[in-house]
Amino acid sequence: MIVIIALLIAVVITLLIYLFYHHQCRLRDMAFLMREAVLNGDFTFRVPSKRMFFGEKALLDALNDMENNIGRLTAQNEVESWEKLTRVLTHEINNATTPILSICQSYLASPSINSSPYREGIEAIRDTTSALNVFVDSYRKMTQIQKPAPVELNLLDFISGLTCMYPSIQWHIDIPESLTITIDPNLLRQAIINIVKNATDADAKNISARWLNRRLYISNDGAPILPDHHRDLFVPFYTTKRHGSGIGLPLSRQVLMMQGRELTLAPVPQAGYHVTFVISAMDNH
Repeated sequence: MIVIIALLIAVVITLLIYLFYHHQCRLRDMAFLMREAVLNGDFTFRVPSKRMFFGEKALLDALNDMENNIGRLTAQNEVESWEKLTRVLTHEINNATTPILSICQSYLASPSINSSPYREGIEAIRDTTSALNVFVDSYRKMTQIQKPAPVELNLLDFISGLTCMYPSIQWHIDIPESLTITIDPNLLRQAIINIVKNATDADAKNISARWLNRRLYISNDGAPILPDHHRDLFVPFYTTKRHGSGIGLPLSRQVLMMQGRELTLAPVPQAGYHVTFVISAMDNH
């Protein structure tokens, strides 16, 4: 009898040691994945806290919150840095092009220049300078965004109202009917339109808008975004398109950040799609 009890105790102890070891290995693997995600600039990664002891769960929740705050502050610092640079560049370029354009207009207004061989060159300088001014004005939008005026809106109705703008796109919407959020509708519309434009430029035929875990996932089946471009995707002026401006996605991130939201590219797109953007930290009621 004593031998049987001793064997049972030994089995229980062995099982407990095995479970403890397996649990520690799981924690180690999750720590490795979180470290790799942060090193690769992915601040959307979350460590699951299910089946954890209450102390471990509290620690993991704190780490997840910390990672979320680091991602938000990093994105905010990037936006502020590019905003300052854009403001300086547009000011200096305008200071340089204004007198050039004025001189060209004066020369072209002179009757003596009509028959001059220099007229064509002066017109080329004028047109190039004017085009540069238009280019600069488009980037000035980065620093002249209206102050948010948040209101409570039904997210399903809002997204459904945007679908008519893209009749050639097949929309797949999975948002609760009663879900409402507090946000500036004009700025949210601007952000989503830029995201959808990015999809249509990539020849997307299907777009999904899905609400999950307090996040809005906007996915499309257009051309995938190459991994080498992920890090620069929200950098102002950066574009891989021949006629792209490079301000759509950075502007979208900025207008959402002004309202306490984040715009990120999911490292792994949702099933059935090639690209997924995530608007997170959206308070629902």
